[in-house]
Amino acid sequence: MKKFFLFFVVLVFFFCISLQTLAQERYQATWESLKKYNTPEWFRDAKFGIFIHWGVYSVPAFGSEWYPRQMYQQGTDEFKHQVATYGPQSKFGYKDFIPMFKGEKFNPEQWVTLFKKAGAKYVVPVAEHHDGFAMYKTALSKWNAFEMGPKRDVIGELAAEIRKQGLIFGLSSHRIEHWFFMNGGRKFESDVLDNKYEDFYSPAREESETPSPEFMNDWLLRNAELINNYKPQLFWFDWWIEQPAMDPYRKSFAAAYYNKGLEWNKGVVLNYKNISYPDGTAVLDLERGKLAGIRQLPWQTDDAIGNNSWGFAAGNTFKDAKYVITNLIDIVSKNGNLLLNIGPRPDGTITDEETQTLLGTGKWLEVNGEAIYGTRPWKVFGEGPTESASGSFADQKKSFTAEDIRFTTKGDILYAIALGVPAMNTSIKLLGIKTGNGKIASVDLVGSSEKLSWSQQADVLMIKPIKNYPSENAVVYKINFKK
Repeated sequence: MKKFFLFFVVLVFFFCISLQTLAQERYQATWESLKKYNTPEWFRDAKFGIFIHWGVYSVPAFGSEWYPRQMYQQGTDEFKHQVATYGPQSKFGYKDFIPMFKGEKFNPEQWVTLFKKAGAKYVVPVAEHHDGFAMYKTALSKWNAFEMGPKRDVIGELAAEIRKQGLIFGLSSHRIEHWFFMNGGRKFESDVLDNKYEDFYSPAREESETPSPEFMNDWLLRNAELINNYKPQLFWFDWWIEQPAMDPYRKSFAAAYYNKGLEWNKGVVLNYKNISYPDGTAVLDLERGKLAGIRQLPWQTDDAIGNNSWGFAAGNTFKDAKYVITNLIDIVSKNGNLLLNIGPRPDGTITDEETQTLLGTGKWLEVNGEAIYGTRPWKVFGEGPTESASGSFADQKKSFTAEDIRFTTKGDILYAIALGVPAMNTSIKLLGIKTGNGKIASVDLVGSSEKLSWSQQADVLMIKPIKNYPSENAVVYKINFKK
């Protein structure tokens, strides 16, 4: 009976959408129809967004945001830490962290003001992580931040403030991984086995098992609720939706979401990883990695300032502004966006390290943003001696230098961005101009009124250094060609 009811609700949801937008060419739940999707210009222009991993996992603050899984995996450091610090999992389980997750200093206005100073154009808080605790007001589970913990609709408050300050609101759902996330707790005496908490911890099945229709319908219902209640312009999915059994659900969700975008008259973005969606039906996302070259279709990197954890965790180390800036430039030159994550403390404050990295990034973008926002790739992404990392989970191990150049374009303007500040005795030498548009009319330094000394010999551009550059970490040359 429950299975029939869920299926009926899903059918009603999609039927209502179809009635609302009959006048427009609608998406159907087929790959052929979904390939008509075009990435909206706002996303291609924005280039830089903020990801937020904030949840109950910030309370134990040990290891990573996967603590709720690992604390039930016998033999792990998290398991040992849990027993030593809080007692056996039969007496103190993950649910018992929820009252400690108070968010008493959570201030959406302060958060979004910081993100705006960082130069971000869109913000994507996690609506539900693998742990199954919803950070929003939901009719589908009592285990949510509106009824427990902070007792606030975190997603709703952030959505309102993000829009108020003129940024684009998105959200992420990691719900599908909850299928297996707590399964370690079924293998020894723990509160996962207590029927009183089955609606929180279950299904807790094996990762190798195919998700049940009931669970996949519940996944679809929760996502439909998020769309209807919060109207996100970006919806981000983690990796596990690529399960073969999810094929009809993935297609149904994408069609429904894109049709909602038509109804709202707003371009929407659906992010996926790996092979969950065919090329051209949604926007590819790479976790902690990037591409080696230009991709014709828009794409995105999701990366975290924290090196060891996406959520708040003791002992985490952090990327500095230089790393973020130079990798943002590298990604943009290849037709990508950067979605940069922070992990706030359980009280709702943001760490000093993350704050400084965000402010440093924003300071650079304030001067040089014209070479990032609204740009498109050139004929080549760049040149230089430092090899770019490639693929998922591939941090840029070797730092870029001023000899590494990346190109972006805006109309007839070519931006050449040195991924470092040139030394006083070193000229910038651009060989990539040989694939350019002919003779150069002018070369200017973005953010500076100082006249540059430069020369073009055949297809090589030489730019002499100056004493004072307008920004740290990277410098931008604005090149105009003769008509």
